[in-house]
Amino acid sequence: MSRLDRADGLRMVLPTGGTPRPVYRELAARSADLSDSEVFILDEFLGLPPGHPARCDTIIDRDLIALLDRPPPVYALDPDADDLNAEAARYEAAVAAKPVDLTMLGIGLNGHLALNEPGSTPDDGARVVDLHPETMIAMDSEPVPEQGITLGLANILASEEVWLLVSGTGKAKVLALALEGPIGPDVPASFLREHPNAVVFADVPAAVYLSSGRG
Repeated sequence: MSRLDRADGLRMVLPTGGTPRPVYRELAARSADLSDSEVFILDEFLGLPPGHPARCDTIIDRDLIALLDRPPPVYALDPDADDLNAEAARYEAAVAAKPVDLTMLGIGLNGHLALNEPGSTPDDGARVVDLHPETMIAMDSEPVPEQGITLGLANILASEEVWLLVSGTGKAKVLALALEGPIGPDVPASFLREHPNAVVFADVPAAVYLSSGRG
């Protein structure tokens, strides 16, 4: 966690979900002062009311902000905006206004990053997307969203440093595809191999299909 050892003053794009939760707990345990930092949430689901437990803004508040004595300001996509395309453009501009120091990511079972589903390319910016059926099945939500609004691969790859966090045997096959299969839109996470400063943090169960066999 060398980058987060000096977390003050960082501009960070952060994910939600179970995978990054241990990192957020570690930040809280270190009493990290993030008050001079900025956090941008990667994505958001459409069709969920404010405060819904599956909304990304709700999750980041619960899993990170509520744990910190000196939390950072948090910026999020507005899934209730009247013009979602304009909202995506506004958010993309806000993220790009200054260099992003760190983008943290999980990986979907189909290789998606944020909500960049299979078929996404490195030229894609922030936009409204249709969720892949596999993504919808994996969601613990009622109702199940069918669309989301997300930063694109272009925004992710523009970050100075990218962390991919992967845990558990359920992600082992897709991690092997992302790191050792063809680079292309079928597995959007594979494009991270073209980033000059991308780091993968995988536990042993998630690394079992890698040729190196190491977590």
